[in-house]
Amino acid sequence: MAGLVAPFLEAANRVTSVAVLTHGRTLARMRFTPHESPYPFVGMVPQNITEQLLVSELQQRGGGVEYETTFVSACQERDSVLVKAEHRGTPINFRTAFVVGCDGAHSAVRHCLNIPFAGGEYADLFLLADVETNEILPGHELQLCPSEFGPVAIFPMSATRRRIVATVEKPEGDAPSLELVRRILTQRAPAEIEARSLHWSSYFRIHHRHVAKLGSGRVFIAGDAAHIHSPFGGQGMNTGLHDVWNLAWKLDLFLHGHGNQELLDSYSIERLPVIQGVIETTDRLTKIMGTSSRLVQLLRNAFIPVVSRLPPFQHAFVQRLSELGIAYRRSPLIEGTGKRWFEDSMRGGNGIRGRFLLLIGEDTGPPTREAAKALCAAVSDIAELRVSRKNHGVTLVRPDGYVAYSGSEGAAAGNRALQSVRSLLERQTHARLSFKPMLAS
Repeated sequence: MAGLVAPFLEAANRVTSVAVLTHGRTLARMRFTPHESPYPFVGMVPQNITEQLLVSELQQRGGGVEYETTFVSACQERDSVLVKAEHRGTPINFRTAFVVGCDGAHSAVRHCLNIPFAGGEYADLFLLADVETNEILPGHELQLCPSEFGPVAIFPMSATRRRIVATVEKPEGDAPSLELVRRILTQRAPAEIEARSLHWSSYFRIHHRHVAKLGSGRVFIAGDAAHIHSPFGGQGMNTGLHDVWNLAWKLDLFLHGHGNQELLDSYSIERLPVIQGVIETTDRLTKIMGTSSRLVQLLRNAFIPVVSRLPPFQHAFVQRLSELGIAYRRSPLIEGTGKRWFEDSMRGGNGIRGRFLLLIGEDTGPPTREAAKALCAAVSDIAELRVSRKNHGVTLVRPDGYVAYSGSEGAAAGNRALQSVRSLLERQTHARLSFKPMLAS
């Protein structure tokens, strides 16, 4: 929807299956091909490439990154925030409408807001290493390898470059060596894999923590500043991107004089349940993968082959891992399930333009069509009417691509649907709309 996908598709290694392997035995092999998305794969892109692509696009759109700049403090006023920072050690002050702290696990913005970072730390030490390997393992497959020595996950960044995540008993040197990575792979990974060279490596501790609220007043936090968890499941960066995707359109509407305080407050309300679910899922996966209990290992190794063959489990697994299953059912700004809306017209960066989409089906009757046209004409700055082949009723899609309302067609149902759409738009914006019931055709 942001129009950024093309360079990522070019850079990505496409993963279409996930295997769970232990001691030469395949416990599960599941296809990762979500039907709801036009991109039925995991796109593996190294972090440095991701940063390069995002910064390049930001610069092309007139923005920039101020490197070597440190946030110091913020003082909120009624309609702005006074920020103190340092650029290469020189103090700088500036005033801004909002502050969004995306400044990592040790977030200075979070500390400034005095928001607790509740949770705990895993006892195990972890290593992260990018290694060059042989091509014996499929380049389109991600491997999860539980064992009594601890878990290891193997993420294929290309046909020969793989990212290794594993637990270690104790550090050996300042950073993991190629020899240590080889020993771990020999113990826990498929026997055929060979680590031939080391690109980079590091040790790290894993926490599972999150905040109870994602901001205060005009200052918000997102990404690792608001939640950290196990890397098993590959949810970290993607969860942070979902945070800012949820927040950005709300700030945009507010800054253009359309959004209200309830719209801004919905950021925490909508994202916190998702964040909690991600932490619970990755915590469960980490514990199951790394259990030292022989009984639990036996139960795990017997259970996984059975459930992984069940279509409902496979679907839930893909939905959770891909984050395509995210929905905002409990949001005060949504009526219904709050699921994602997929349609080709919304791709490419030009299809939604920061506005709500009111979609009606091609077979919608004239009364509903005319009433919907009048409603959108009254709020043309924040809503656009479109006829949709996919739709057979009335659907309101938010600027972030999630369904705020979906109702059936027909004169009476169409009246109710458009009344609900009007109410939802009024609830989160400054719009005050008159609405005349349509006549049955």
